[in-house]
Amino acid sequence: MKKTVAAAVAAAVVVGASATTFAAANPFSDVPAGHWAYQSVAKLASQGVIEGYGDGTYRGDRNITRYEMAQMIAKAMAKNPSGAAKADLDRLAAEFRDELDALGVRVAELEKYADKVVWQGKIEYTYKNHRTDNVWADQRRKHHSTSEHTRVKQDDWIFRFEPIAYVNDHWTLRARIDAHVDLSHDTSTDFELVRGWAQGDYDNFQVKVGRQPLYTNEDGIIWDTEYTGGEITFGKLMDGLRATVYGGRLKADKVNGAIRNSGAWNGRQDGVSADRWDRANGRFGSDSEYTSSFWGINLQYDPGQKGLFGGAGYYHVKDNDFKYMGEVDGVKIPNVFYSKRGNVDKAQIWSVNLGYRIGKAQLWGAYAKNSKADYEDRSWQALIRYGDLYGGGNQNTKKGQWAVWAGYKELGSNTSLIGINWDDAYAGTKGFVAGASWAPMDRIVLIGKYFKGKYITGPGDAERLFGRVEFFF
Repeated sequence: MKKTVAAAVAAAVVVGASATTFAAANPFSDVPAGHWAYQSVAKLASQGVIEGYGDGTYRGDRNITRYEMAQMIAKAMAKNPSGAAKADLDRLAAEFRDELDALGVRVAELEKYADKVVWQGKIEYTYKNHRTDNVWADQRRKHHSTSEHTRVKQDDWIFRFEPIAYVNDHWTLRARIDAHVDLSHDTSTDFELVRGWAQGDYDNFQVKVGRQPLYTNEDGIIWDTEYTGGEITFGKLMDGLRATVYGGRLKADKVNGAIRNSGAWNGRQDGVSADRWDRANGRFGSDSEYTSSFWGINLQYDPGQKGLFGGAGYYHVKDNDFKYMGEVDGVKIPNVFYSKRGNVDKAQIWSVNLGYRIGKAQLWGAYAKNSKADYEDRSWQALIRYGDLYGGGNQNTKKGQWAVWAGYKELGSNTSLIGINWDDAYAGTKGFVAGASWAPMDRIVLIGKYFKGKYITGPGDAERLFGRVEFFF
């Protein structure tokens, strides 16, 4: 059986060809009505899946290329088959994925109609080497160095699924499911549903409802976490202008009023310690007992071209962890590491960011201020970047992409509530940062970061080396 005829039969199956019910005029002079593949070839010709040659022949004895087969599969996909035909087309799409990508037809988009669920994700290895001076605090809120150091190393694998289920042309269901492996202690976790939300994408706006990511336009100095609630983004107020409104709740361990001079981790690269007086971590403040409620708004202008871009944000957070450190014998202890009076249960954070872009080069900065806090009440960063892979990769990352950056960060613990505190600079420190990322192959990314700085409150130096390898699928 010639490859082109077999391909015709396979494609005819998925568009619903029937040898007993279909009849059409002879489409090609070299496929007569009595030929065993006549019905399939005629069906595909009438559907526009195959075209033949200008001289009216089909040339079924010629072996076709993978590229030609991919063209047939793409056209068959557009017919939105179902049942057994859908399963056959799934297998064909998987086999010819690279050729379909070369045609500009994303397999993910085809799978939207073929299977309704797209399974993607990544395996991620992270290494951290972290050194700080040990610090303790007395009841007068004075910090003292012990002249001792803490050095902590961490090896962590994450196996992450990020499925997308297509409901209709506008709505999808999305999730993130993680499992962690701590190589330092040879321990692992079960898979955990970290996020799960419904998303509606329309021409002029986007809606999200459920447990979803919270990452705002200051690029991680305030939020890098999840929350349960709703979000709406208006994206066409004018070219390049976007407005986003957020509102919902965060888990108790996500927000607290504290001075966090982190010297160790709690076994998870994305967690914070909940110990109220933990000298190893140098963390002083609330015990993260209460759930937070918050709302916020972002306004961002970025035309994606040479020139200026920037925006502003505001976040209102209510959490008794700002007000109390904990409870002893039924008596609540005021949190004097958030406000001097120890009676404030809110955060009001204002932010601005501004950058200038020339090709792949960017000069960018962001500033945030918590007007309700008395200690470590501001965060800011200023960075110069070059390249097209800043911040990590994704399923579309191509071989040879790269980026480098350097700058300065100060992350106040009571402003960077749950920001990116575990990569280079982290809550409670300030200093110089540098980093680089590179994709040696498609969907494989190497990232390295370095931080050298000091505590914001009290004496002591801090240093961190961070490395990561990401494999996307």
